[in-house]
Amino acid sequence: METSLYIHVPFCAGTCDYCDFYSVLVTPQGAQSEDPRLQRYIEKLLSQAGRLFDTYKPSLLPTLYIGGGTPSVLGPAGILRLLRGLSQITSRHCPPPTEVTIEANPESADEAFLAAAREGGATRLSLGVQSFHGPSRRAAGRTGAGGPLLRRRLALAGEYFPAAFSGDIMSGLPFQTERVLLDDIGTLLGYSPAHVSLYALTLEPQTPLALAARPSLPHPDEADRLWLRGRDALETSGYSQYEVSNFCLPGQESRHNIRYWRIQNWLALGPGSSATIIGDTAAARVQGARYTVPPDVDRWLTGEPPDTLFDVEELDTPTLVKETFLMGFRYIEGPDEALFHRRFGLSIGDVIPKTLAAWRDRGLLRKDRAALTKDGLLFLGPFLIDVFRELDDSPLYRR
Repeated sequence: METSLYIHVPFCAGTCDYCDFYSVLVTPQGAQSEDPRLQRYIEKLLSQAGRLFDTYKPSLLPTLYIGGGTPSVLGPAGILRLLRGLSQITSRHCPPPTEVTIEANPESADEAFLAAAREGGATRLSLGVQSFHGPSRRAAGRTGAGGPLLRRRLALAGEYFPAAFSGDIMSGLPFQTERVLLDDIGTLLGYSPAHVSLYALTLEPQTPLALAARPSLPHPDEADRLWLRGRDALETSGYSQYEVSNFCLPGQESRHNIRYWRIQNWLALGPGSSATIIGDTAAARVQGARYTVPPDVDRWLTGEPPDTLFDVEELDTPTLVKETFLMGFRYIEGPDEALFHRRFGLSIGDVIPKTLAAWRDRGLLRKDRAALTKDGLLFLGPFLIDVFRELDDSPLYRR
């Protein structure tokens, strides 16, 4: 079986006011090794990884992604222990992954951490920059001031992962103007990242930023305009949009994330993570399952058998078709048509012909394949509403 692996590290040194992901605060940055849970967490991850790989016995592991949370709070010794332990476990079953990504907060990704990550086999680094603008960072509760330290860490990232690091930028932040956003993008590009994620701020319910209803936030129309200006700036600088929020230099796409957008197999470890395993032929009835680990670090660390810590959702064919479109049309190439046919015994055109024809007539769908154009991606939500309506009315959908 071919599968990727996602490792979740839900620990953070601080909580951003816009974030609604599950996270657990640890000992303040600079003393991360003093939090006893971190070492226990690494050992539990490795123990469960051994069981997981002995169960599934994958023959190919194309990508490994360590995300969070903030994996860099594990510190240099912790990340090296985790990477080396995973390498020992996976090598019993398959060749090493060709892409190994680690997410990091620049403030905790010092030179020692970067050296340890590279020594452990990481090939790609993803840094959560968000903004260099002090007022925007403070208003959003972003850890770190965004000044000289952030710039030094980005310079180090370029040294340790040349042409192999990604930076996140957010649009629509408090106190953000067009000039602020373009300055943020220009500053980040000065460190030559291979990949940039440009995320539009979403006010999630019950987050501090949403509850505060701060007047410093741009008007929604202005926030949309800001994102478009950011997109244009990235493309003018040679970064191509290959997904709704992701841009890269030629050949520098995140291979791991592409597997999500194509609904290809991935295993996962850590509270708050989820794994998806799918049969890839119509003869197998394309039945799949999603395994979700409840977001509870304390329970996860108690030593209960791993199989009692999963919530399992069976994925039938109708659900998988919807998810294939939900994720696949985010990608600039659209859903993988060969994989779709292999799984479902149908072409995409067989399943949603009316929607494809209507959006192609509007000039928002590519003529050569079932994929939205760059402008069409701006209307992904309305497009998917049309897709799901046609699916619900189609006898082909329930074959």
